[in-house]
Amino acid sequence: MKKQIFVTLIIAISFFLGFAFKTISTETIYNHNKMKRVTGIGGVFFKSKDPKGITEWYQKHLGLDANPYGATFEWYEGSDSTKKAQTQWTPFPETTKYFEPSQQDFMINYRVEDLQSLVEELKKEGVTIVDSIETYDYGKFVHILDGEGNKVQLWEAID
Repeated sequence: MKKQIFVTLIIAISFFLGFAFKTISTETIYNHNKMKRVTGIGGVFFKSKDPKGITEWYQKHLGLDANPYGATFEWYEGSDSTKKAQTQWTPFPETTKYFEPSQQDFMINYRVEDLQSLVEELKKEGVTIVDSIETYDYGKFVHILDGEGNKVQLWEAID
């Protein structure tokens, strides 16, 4: 009788330890392979009847420190107070074709890490990639369409 209880106890403990190990190892693998996607808002772009005039309005009434490209907001990324980042605010001419194929009057730019790998994952997921990755001295860019056909810009910054 004692032997039967002992064997049953060993089997039960083995089962629970195996379940616990599987849960921990699966979560570790899942978290390890989970790609970090969006890390922040890189910019807000919108159509305007008078981009210069609206920029001046925002300068006068809301104090935006604007330049010919709009306004740049600097901030520090996460808990690392040495890693400076930025978000761009830019009005575009009302007639711009830059937001096409979207019919919306705005486009959001999202900051991402490892744009090349992210684009490969998005392709596997069936996301429409509008163009190819372009590289500039301030980062890499690509455009995609979201689930409602809005054009979205992805930006891997070179900070």
